Amino acid sequence: MVDWNEECDVLVVGSGAGGVTGAYTAAREGLDVILVEATDKFGGTTAYSGGGGFWFPANPVLKRAGTDDTIEDALEYYHAVVGDRTPRELQDTYVRGGAPLVEYLEQDENLKFEMLPWPDYYGKAPKARNDGQRHTMPTPMPVSEIGDLHELIRGPLDFDRIGTPLPDMLVGGRALVGRFLKSIRTYPNAALHLNSPLVELVTEDGAVVGGIVERDGGRVAIRARKGVVMAAGGFEGNDELRQKYGVPGVARDTMGPWGNLGQAHQAGIAVGADTDLMDQAWWSPGLTHPDGRSAFALCFTGGIFVSQDGKRFVNESAPYDRLGRDVIAAMEAGSVTLPYWMIYDDKQGPRPPIAATNLSMVETEKYVDAGLWHSADTLDELAAKIGVPADALAATVARFNELAATGVDRDFGRGDEAYDRAFTGGASPLVPIEQGPFHAAAFGISDLGTKGGLRTDTAARVLDTSGTPIPGLYAAGNTMAAPSGYVYPGGGNPIGTSMLFSHLAVMDMV
Repeated sequence: MVDWNEECDVLVVGSGAGGVTGAYTAAREGLDVILVEATDKFGGTTAYSGGGGFWFPANPVLKRAGTDDTIEDALEYYHAVVGDRTPRELQDTYVRGGAPLVEYLEQDENLKFEMLPWPDYYGKAPKARNDGQRHTMPTPMPVSEIGDLHELIRGPLDFDRIGTPLPDMLVGGRALVGRFLKSIRTYPNAALHLNSPLVELVTEDGAVVGGIVERDGGRVAIRARKGVVMAAGGFEGNDELRQKYGVPGVARDTMGPWGNLGQAHQAGIAVGADTDLMDQAWWSPGLTHPDGRSAFALCFTGGIFVSQDGKRFVNESAPYDRLGRDVIAAMEAGSVTLPYWMIYDDKQGPRPPIAATNLSMVETEKYVDAGLWHSADTLDELAAKIGVPADALAATVARFNELAATGVDRDFGRGDEAYDRAFTGGASPLVPIEQGPFHAAAFGISDLGTKGGLRTDTAARVLDTSGTPIPGLYAAGNTMAAPSGYVYPGGGNPIGTSMLFSHLAVMDMV
């Protein structure tokens, strides 16, 4: 028996893209909804997303922009890259569900979106869109439009980690969260609570009927008459769980906020939920910063990666999840150890040729003082500074320059797909390394969050170990096992999955 402190129709756990979409849907559909966020800010990992985009093919925004894409083509692509690792019906639900969701959301004047062209991540797969016409982002908004909510939204990453001033505009993931929060606030049947982590689910006769959250030093029992939506992100910030489930990397280097500890996962497992993909994450290479953390970096406009043996081992311009997985595979094979190094010349000075670091680079001397960046007049001297064989490094650079002269990377295929050339204006990313002094920057492995979680059906209902839905329990985003399985089909898949399945969860309750 539980003495309920609060009651609602829907309890939403988490405030990233999934949490705010679920809470918004519930409020709009006339349900009493309480959203609880574990930390002191709304937004979760979504708030750290530079674009805040979602991969919803053939949605109304894209159609107004003139796309000729079809759901059938998108399904063929998605099936080709995901394979049979996840249930086909779950894959179909994701690909088909995005366009109707955007149509639903655009009926609200606060929810505005636009196309952000972003190539699919498997450019050679059948029906890939190399023109980027499956990707949509929230329209930026001035902070003046949301008043005091501005300071309650997490990020940007530069503000949280290096103390830069808060910007005057909400962009990317912060704009997405801000737009939803602005709309949610217009509904009197919605309540939002910070500093309220879920610690336990409450069941009666096998059904989830509410949850226990910690708030203001006490335990608050919240009854949920229709159900609980778990959209609390992954467990990337919990090294104990990472080790338990075999997730490579460490919590220090994740892009998820500190509150992503897996409490929702553990609460679901405690009431019998089945799990899948628990060793998986959304991967990326990570530029190592002076604070010792390796943070998501992309858009490499030059340079090559070399191992401790001074040898190149990967396509440096590949989509970040594919690149991260290649690094991890090389680490597991023993051919690469951390750090690995980006080698580049002086065409752009001592700073590495990276167009987007997610966390801005600070002063060069701080990287140098931390032993993370090195410079030398010759490759032999540079090799000595980073501890790799000089002859191997020289041979690697000579080989790469030979490939750059031909414009074809016969070793690793760099430049063979549209994404590889997306940040060089379509030009070859094979930029020769020839102008001294020569430089090296340390890299590690980062992630955008874990992607393993509670198994669900197409209505986002959480399944038990026999495959039966647990009444009253739903999951979305990184708290659910990702429909995309082992792959990252295109930019905006994590956010899109969060939004859609939270929405579907509430509509199932309705």
